[in-house]
Amino acid sequence: MLQVDWVNSKCSKRVAILLSSDNIQNVLIMAEIIVAIVLELVVLVILMVKEGILLSFVLRKILVLVKLLHRYKKMLQVLMLILSHLELLHRVLVDKVDKVLRKQVKHQDSLLWLHRTSKHLMQWSQVFGVLHLLVSLGIILAMDKLLKKAFVEAAIKFPSALFGMFCTFTVLMVLDSIVPKTAAGLMNFFEPALLFIQRWLPLFYVPSLVVLPLAVKDIPAASGAKIMFILVGGWLASLCVAGFTAISVRKMVKTEMIPAEPMSKPSPFSSLEMWTWSAIFLASFVGALYYPTALGTSARTCLPFLLSSTVLGYLVGSGLPSAVKKVFHPIICCAVSADLAAIAFGYLSKSGLDPVLGDYLTKAASNPGAGDILMGFLGSVIISFAFSMFKQRKLVKRHAAEIFTSVIISTLFSLYSTALIGRLVGLEPDLTVSILPRCITVALALSIVSLFEGVNSSLTAAVVVLTGLVGANFVQAVLDKLGFNDPIARGIATASSAHGLGTAALSAKEPEALPFCAIAYALTGIFGSLVCSVPAVRQSLLAIVG
Repeated sequence: MLQVDWVNSKCSKRVAILLSSDNIQNVLIMAEIIVAIVLELVVLVILMVKEGILLSFVLRKILVLVKLLHRYKKMLQVLMLILSHLELLHRVLVDKVDKVLRKQVKHQDSLLWLHRTSKHLMQWSQVFGVLHLLVSLGIILAMDKLLKKAFVEAAIKFPSALFGMFCTFTVLMVLDSIVPKTAAGLMNFFEPALLFIQRWLPLFYVPSLVVLPLAVKDIPAASGAKIMFILVGGWLASLCVAGFTAISVRKMVKTEMIPAEPMSKPSPFSSLEMWTWSAIFLASFVGALYYPTALGTSARTCLPFLLSSTVLGYLVGSGLPSAVKKVFHPIICCAVSADLAAIAFGYLSKSGLDPVLGDYLTKAASNPGAGDILMGFLGSVIISFAFSMFKQRKLVKRHAAEIFTSVIISTLFSLYSTALIGRLVGLEPDLTVSILPRCITVALALSIVSLFEGVNSSLTAAVVVLTGLVGANFVQAVLDKLGFNDPIARGIATASSAHGLGTAALSAKEPEALPFCAIAYALTGIFGSLVCSVPAVRQSLLAIVG
């Protein structure tokens, strides 16, 4: 018992140090500093978008941020000391068990004490691990919500999450040049949140696939066949253009490939998770059948079984053999599972499929469905890409030429080839214009088609989702066939042709490709928006469409 008391005493002392008034005050000050930096960046972007500003003003703003970081250099070191206490507290609980296990145990009483102590320490370790995850994930979610609110109030249509991703990456790069230990400490602190997001990444892109039947039901069969031809052929062509461009530019500038930094992989799914979600599904499905408005609205009542059916589909899909997953990705299994649950509920409740899918994704904050809950993580997912990009910063800097060149060429190719093929196959001009941004993420694709007249924005969203679906399902097999073996070419080709869904699908199996997927995913959307905002480009596209 003396040893147990000693361990508890050690833990209590470290907790006391961590929660001391001075350190709490330092954390609060650091929070104010971080908020001030983010607000400075938001103000800068708002002024640039709405009013236009001089270059000298931009430089002054950047100088203010640099001075702010330099002034609080010591405070950043204090924050790292606090974070190190958290890390040390977590490690001492596990390390103590290892040290004790190495000692020779000669008596039965000692063996019993060892068992109790190790169990006690592992419980403490699990508690602190969960707290660490909640805090780190909560900070990323809060940042996403604050940026969304700021962009809405400023009437900025640019996706706030992409801005947050680049801001986070910039802050990490600045800290790495001023206080490298601070940047490393932040990476370690957010590691649990990043692993959580990586573990469930494909799940957050599924809702658009689940409700796809609602978006395409009014399109004529002949036009639908032409659109599918353009979609599949265009995806393959865009993937080849981006991948081969990256490899060609690399050969031209004679950049040698170096190994990517190893990326942490999340833990596999357990049978306990499968049984837990199965029990939630059965209980909530039966409850929703007998009490359709038990939680106030049909969307809230259906939320538990629709969410659990989506998660179960992903768990089942993740457990399929590797050869099967190359042509039947877990994302597809996930969407099929949710749709089957919706069909079954619509049939048994005699309400039909459409109302159930409407409850799955309501797009109403006051009455969210299962899809709204999952898509609520998308902004945080995009922001988290900054940490992956930072971890591979040496490779990103080393291969900047091929990344930017590939994105620019593949984006232009995607827009103009879609317009040309649409005219050649006789697709209606308004439908062709609606599918022009097929390789660009939904939020920016919708803003692009809003620049044209007479478009079908629902079709735009559906085609973007279908493009991602094709990419998610076949991208890994096609990349292997084409001989794209390095993570840079694979990441750029995937994100430039299949945006977020393709990124989620590839990075779930190849984490080392995620940074290049992330930067190509963001740059493709940004460059596509910028080029389509030029009137001459829009006129040329309309002339090709006819």
